[in-house]
Amino acid sequence: MPAKYAIMLAAACSLGALASATPAHAAMPDLAAAQAIVDAHTVLPTFTPPGPPFDAHACMAGKKILTIPVTSANPFTKNIAIAMTQVAKQVGFEVREWENQAQPTQWVQGMEYAINNKFDAVDLLGGVNPAVLGPQIAEAKKAGIKVFTSHLYDTIQTPDPSVDLSMNVPYHEVGALLASWITLKTKGHVNAVIVGSDEIIPTKPFVKGITGTLAKICGPDCKFTYINAPTPEWSTKIKSGVQSALIADPTINYIIPIYDSMSQFVIPALTITGRARTVKIATFNGTPFVIDAIQKGNVEMDVGESLGWIARSILDGYMRDLCGLKTYSTLYVPFYILDSGNAKNAGTPADYDRGYGDQHVAGYRKLWELK
Repeated sequence: MPAKYAIMLAAACSLGALASATPAHAAMPDLAAAQAIVDAHTVLPTFTPPGPPFDAHACMAGKKILTIPVTSANPFTKNIAIAMTQVAKQVGFEVREWENQAQPTQWVQGMEYAINNKFDAVDLLGGVNPAVLGPQIAEAKKAGIKVFTSHLYDTIQTPDPSVDLSMNVPYHEVGALLASWITLKTKGHVNAVIVGSDEIIPTKPFVKGITGTLAKICGPDCKFTYINAPTPEWSTKIKSGVQSALIADPTINYIIPIYDSMSQFVIPALTITGRARTVKIATFNGTPFVIDAIQKGNVEMDVGESLGWIARSILDGYMRDLCGLKTYSTLYVPFYILDSGNAKNAGTPADYDRGYGDQHVAGYRKLWELK
């Protein structure tokens, strides 16, 4: 990481510390490079089987998985958990969500529930750090329960060694895509506020993907500010932090809440400051309410993932592991840009499993040999 970024990220250890940086930039904006990255993610995704077919219904009969999302208050992880429970029913086994509000004590209770109720596996979904559950993971393994993580680590990170299987996401590539988008839209005149949560494991490589790409392709007028908002404090700190940044700098033209559920607190800040028309939001995840916000003109773009596709990919990997089959560590979910031109394809209101085509639905049914 360039020294200026390291200084910027270290300074942003709390929301009150706003760190600004003008990255070591290219001499001129490389709009062609930015366009190529964006173009690669504007084509409707197609389904390619991530492994050989298997009889999922037969090998999963009687098994059950407890999924513990980082928080049930986050619509992104909540909808993935809902999709997992519904898809599991179609296969013929049980997935149950452990509802919580991002408190580690609640994650501990979820692990204890899984042990006491003889689940076959626990899924730590979308931000639950295995490092804070060491004793519980050890107890789960003694009880013969496997512990998995999903949508947590970047593919360039090393998962916690206590985890049996990790389904990882190339967050750094999403960062490069977001940086390319805003470079194109501003023609190399980026002044962005990046909003992240430092305690979420993939945040560092995600933000580096943004800032590193800006350094490569954005011109001398490119700069950014970073705000750290811990997950339990999103509702109180994102709005006030973004609002303060906008007041302090009238030239800001983009807000990048790296996890799109943050947008619900960014939009009011833009409205209050009168900047909703001039400052755009670009983000990541494809959460339905954010796709609705695109349709309403409150968000410009979302690097979307079909939450139904995510659920199926997670379960595919877990079922292969539980059935003794060869598995894989990268979550097989394509990234697809949603903006004003195609957001309506997700429905009104948006659905977690629409807007990306339906190849994955039939594809996984065939892969799992479901009738």
